[in-house]
Amino acid sequence: MGTSTARGDHWTFLTNHARVLLWIARDPEVRLREVAAGIGITERAVQIIVADLEGAGYLTRTRVGRRNHYTIDPTVALRHPAEADHPVGDLLGAFLHREDTPDPAPAEHEAATPR
Repeated sequence: MGTSTARGDHWTFLTNHARVLLWIARDPEVRLREVAAGIGITERAVQIIVADLEGAGYLTRTRVGRRNHYTIDPTVALRHPAEADHPVGDLLGAFLHREDTPDPAPAEHEAATPR
């Protein structure tokens, strides 16, 4: 059977809230217009999401000159009851660790593997 273009082709696993939080975690001084362009949503939508995240305690916004600096609290629990026993730091760690940690060279990997 073929895929349905009316339904199912446009869904993703992460919400825009998760995407915004990941962008901010990568660059705590990012401009919201950059986040919007990177995610593909409006700047106003990003502003609303940041306000939601701030209101729920996931991040705090500090004014530094003409820019904002964001600080994420990785200990705040995920919101859905099925994931409430996991802090948001687990989600961030899964994505940021993958992006920030280069794979070891094969020789290094072999040397680190006990025989």
